[in-house]
Amino acid sequence: MVQKVIDVVGISTQGFAKAAENAVTTAAKTVRDLKWFRVAELEGSIKNQKVGEYHATVRIYFDVEE
Repeated sequence: MVQKVIDVVGISTQGFAKAAENAVTTAAKTVRDLKWFRVAELEGSIKNQKVGEYHATVRIYFDVEE
């Protein structure tokens, strides 16, 4: 078995967990056989002196078809 890894960044105004969920659900629309993920990095933007958006860099692992 061989797996490939991609990094995607999910974005949300509702928190880091929702940002990570957005990354996985969006990747699942075009990548088959997702196996697991790891949150690699958390960042955010500031707008008007408040948290504007949450960004989660998610490393997604999936099987390579033979």
